[in-house]
Amino acid sequence: MKKFLYALSALIALPRAALANPACAVCTVAIGASLGIARKMGVDDNIVALWAGAMLALVGYWAILWCNKKKWYFWGRDALMMLISVGSVGFMYISQLMYMPRPILYVLYLDPFLFCTIAGALLFIYTEKFYFWMKERNGGHAHFPFEKVVMPLIALFAASVYLNYYPILPI
Repeated sequence: MKKFLYALSALIALPRAALANPACAVCTVAIGASLGIARKMGVDDNIVALWAGAMLALVGYWAILWCNKKKWYFWGRDALMMLISVGSVGFMYISQLMYMPRPILYVLYLDPFLFCTIAGALLFIYTEKFYFWMKERNGGHAHFPFEKVVMPLIALFAASVYLNYYPILPI
């Protein structure tokens, strides 16, 4: 039964086609630049990983949109683009971190940095989906200006505050 639940949660977590451009290029570059600055300022690696995961999910969306523009369609393309994008976090910090897997949530045996990266990517993806759901229920209009930007920022900020006060520690 546990294997079935894990497989089901993995299928639910797979990204689907992007409905619209998720963010501007300036925001993506600003987030990427601020991650290095945050690490140098002493921000916890788990919080940096959370934001890096969101940024890499955003880059994955950009890759999907680029493939749409080139008319490159094949089975599993969106999932592959997101997997490659979020998986590239290892290349960003490979010289600065050691892989130290720990039990997380009594179930997963992952490195906390990798777990927070995946959590940040999923948080960004589901916040974007929630925004489109709310927009659809509001007659196709946002509730307030820049709602599409504010919602992921609030969700990531709340997760960052939580990780600041309750860091991932070994069990």
